[in-house]
Amino acid sequence: MGNHAPPFANVPYAPFSRSAAVAVAMDEWRLWGSRVDDNGGPGYVQTGATMAERQQGLWQRVGEYWWEGMNASVPASRWTGKHDAEGRVFSVPANGDYAWSAAFISYVMRIAGAGRDFPYAPDHATYINYAARAARGEVRHPLLVAEDPQSYAPQLGDLACFPRDWAGGLSFAALPTNYNFPAHCGIVVDTAPESISIVGGNVDDAVVMEHLHTDAAGLLQGNRENWFVILRVNYASP
Repeated sequence: MGNHAPPFANVPYAPFSRSAAVAVAMDEWRLWGSRVDDNGGPGYVQTGATMAERQQGLWQRVGEYWWEGMNASVPASRWTGKHDAEGRVFSVPANGDYAWSAAFISYVMRIAGAGRDFPYAPDHATYINYAARAARGEVRHPLLVAEDPQSYAPQLGDLACFPRDWAGGLSFAALPTNYNFPAHCGIVVDTAPESISIVGGNVDDAVVMEHLHTDAAGLLQGNRENWFVILRVNYASP
């Protein structure tokens, strides 16, 4: 299943831990230039010259997210930041068909040592629904469990998610769904009084950090997107 990944991640050589997942995500963020976007990238225009994912050294990195993040049978494992499975450069307007934010999360989890237990997928809905089923007791020994952001404060290494496009109004109560839906997830890399920092892929066509507002109890409050679910990750004990 995971034979695209190196042995140190598949075995894994070290326990799957919050510190490992955060370190992997932060290293990738620094590789992409330590970009921060807290307001949705106003003024950003996608062109072949402005899209970081299409530049030398970075389109290849996106290819590594696909190759190592996906299981071997997934056709998308052959994609890069600008190539389809046959190695053909896809057009800028077709970019949305090759969105890699879920591949980035899958890559981080794989390289951090999640092994075979993470539901690796080219879309976020797959592991959001997995976590929602786990919250209902339908998954044995789950690696992810869905938590309601109105009552659960995100912790380091958790995944914060919002639904996109036509699914933008989805609520926590609607999970799990019996259909796929567009979404985005980022990994929590820092917590502070009244804010958390998350890192996600394919944000402005790069790996980008965003700061989310929280209240005094650490609950998400007053943010631009509908952060409708937190995926609590069951890391190994220290």
